[in-house]
Order: sequence, then C-alpha cells, then structure tokens
Amino acid sequence: MNTAVSTPHAPAQASLATRSRSGRYLKLVIGAGLALSLSACSIFQPIADLFSDDEVEQPAELVDISSEVNLNRRWSVNVGDGQGKYYSQLHPAIDRDLIFAASANGTVAAVNRATGNVEWRVRTDKTISGAVGAGNGLVLFGTREAEVVALDQFSGREIWNASVSSEVLSAPATNGTIVVLQTVDGKLVGLDAVTGEQNWIYESTVPALTLRGSSSPVISGNVVISGFSNGMVAAVNATNGFLMWEERVAVPQGRYDIERVIDVDGDLLLIGNTVFASSYQGNLMGFDVQTGRIVWGTEASSYHGIAQGFGNTYYVDDKSQIRAIRNNSEDQVWENNGLRLRQITSPRTIGNYVAVADFEGYLHLLSQVDGHFAGRTRVDNDGVRGNLVVDNDTIYVFGNSGRLAAYSIR
Repeated sequence: MNTAVSTPHAPAQASLATRSRSGRYLKLVIGAGLALSLSACSIFQPIADLFSDDEVEQPAELVDISSEVNLNRRWSVNVGDGQGKYYSQLHPAIDRDLIFAASANGTVAAVNRATGNVEWRVRTDKTISGAVGAGNGLVLFGTREAEVVALDQFSGREIWNASVSSEVLSAPATNGTIVVLQTVDGKLVGLDAVTGEQNWIYESTVPALTLRGSSSPVISGNVVISGFSNGMVAAVNATNGFLMWEERVAVPQGRYDIERVIDVDGDLLLIGNTVFASSYQGNLMGFDVQTGRIVWGTEASSYHGIAQGFGNTYYVDDKSQIRAIRNNSEDQVWENNGLRLRQITSPRTIGNYVAVADFEGYLHLLSQVDGHFAGRTRVDNDGVRGNLVVDNDTIYVFGNSGRLAAYSIR
C-alpha cells in the first residue's frame, strides 16, 4: 500500500448532520468518543440557532407553464426503498444496454434500458449509502458500514467486498484495472478492480463542519481526480496514488465554521483535457487534467455538479436557482429562479433543454437558449434527491420512493 499524502486524523470519526435553510444537510465530523458523550441536541443547537429566523423563506411555489414538449414515461420499475432515511443521494449508472440502481435497504437491480425489463435483482445485507458506479463488467457501491462492494454486471453475483476507513457517500469509479472512491473522512482510495485489495490511499484534511456528501472521482487515462470538503481538487497517479497536482477551488472565509464551509461536493465534469469543479461558497473552476493549470474560473456557490451545452455552462446555486454563463467567461446568459429553495438536482442537458428534478418529485425541462420552462411532469410523490441520468433522448429518474423510471421527450 502507498500513502501518497499523510495527514493526522482521530482514530475514529463520526458524522452528524443537520439541515440548512437551503435544504442541504451539514455534517459535523468529530471524534467517536465525543459523539457518544454528547447528546444530539447539544451538538445541533448552536447550528440550529444560526438558522433560526421568524420569517424563514419558503420554497418557491410552482406556477403554471405552457408546455412546449411532452415528457412520456416509457417504463418504470421498483428498486427497494429508494433513498431510505439517512438523506442519501443514490443515483443510477449506465453501462452498455443496462442501467443499474441501488436502494438504501440493500436492493440492487439491473434493468434493460430500452424495455425496462429487470435482468436481475439482488437483495444484499448492506445499508447502501453511496450512488452506483458501473463499468468494465462491475457494479460498484459503498455502504454506511464502510465497505465497497463489487457485483458482476451480468448476474448480480458478489465478486468482492472491501473494507475502507469510513462511510462512502458517492459513486465509485473504475477503468477495469482500478476502482477509486472517496470516503467521508476525506480519503481517496484505490482498490484493485479484480480482487478489491487496497493499492493506495490519498488523504485530505477534513474541516470540522462540512456538507453531507462527497464528490465522485473521475478517471482520465492514468489520472484520478477528485474534489474534497476542504475546497481542493487533487489529481493522483492511478497506479500508485502519488500526488500529481492539487488546486484550490475555494478559500475559507469568515469567523465561524459555518461561514467557512467550502465543500467540492458536486460531481466533476470531464470534457476533453479539462475537468470542471464547483464549490459551496466558492467558485466554478476548470483545470487542465495533466498539469492542474487553471483554464477558467468564476465566483459562484454551488454544491451540485455542472453541465455544458449550446456554448453555455449551467449550474445550480446554493438557493436552487439555475444559471447559465457563457463558456470560459463570467458573462451570465440567463437565470431562472422559479425553483428557488426547491432542493433541485444537478442540471443535465438533453436535446435543447436543461433537466432538473425537485424535492416534490417534479421533473422540469428548461430551454438552453433563455432558461424558460418548456415542460414538466411529476415523477415521484416522495420527491427526487438523486441526480438524473441522461442518455441520448432519455432521462432516467430514481425517485426517493425507489421507483426507477425512463422518460423520453416528444
């Protein structure tokens, strides 16, 4: 095993979460002994006091729209209990003709993307906390019990199970040789894709207070890139975990821990030789994959991933307002605040539209040209937290209730 960067951590850590005004959960990372000795109320109360307000703003009410496009449900299947009770953000993954989804109660399913037929469904004994990753014959997920599990894509049979240092909240990634993932205590871990044996660890420092979530790593050639809760993006060698570069997306500012939260939680966007990242209370940044050279940046606060299309970069700010800025500039093309505080998902582009879903389970389409609402349908009465998956003309939605559905645009 190679430890690329070593930083001090408590022997054991626990995370406790409370929700902010914008709907995003905050996480206290503390020593396990302290977590056991203090009551939840005593820990949460100082944070709760910061959010107290006699006139708390409510989520925007949806207004009627004139639909220009229809969202037709092609198929729908049930996958366990969906997001469960721990505020997970599980989303599915596509590989070849199949889409894979996992629920918090341990159910994992492989579904034919075209027909909706369930190819296999297995019930594991795990509490799944991290979204599904898929590739090179593997289906991958992380658990609350600090495990990473690899299943066979064609049968659902477990291939290996590996223990890691803490809970996994995002999707693992693989190139067929290595499996990489981020743990909630700020470690980027490389596992052998065949055996699950640990090859290396890269460690980052973890602030006292962070958002509940973590960025999924991306692999580009022999480079693994991930964002961290300390506002950094780092690239390591996929073979040995040695640090290639690290750059800051945000600088902590303010007196109190809550003002200094600068997580890079949204999934990174890899386009060619540039990787894009967003940070809470920070910036949107683009970096050269090989060198880490900053190729673009603008001030913004977002804990979502970003999307691109029509020469624009789309992001959701920390108030759930959707904004479009011209690529490689700071010029805002449009903004839509009609979903303010509705806890929407990361944006996805499909055809002429930007797609998002919200906490009440509505799927929205916005025009890439000017941001107006072009279509809407309700997909899950329990809401949608997991990010949408888009491929060609189809949007795949995994609702909080555990319903996986495919929608096409007509």
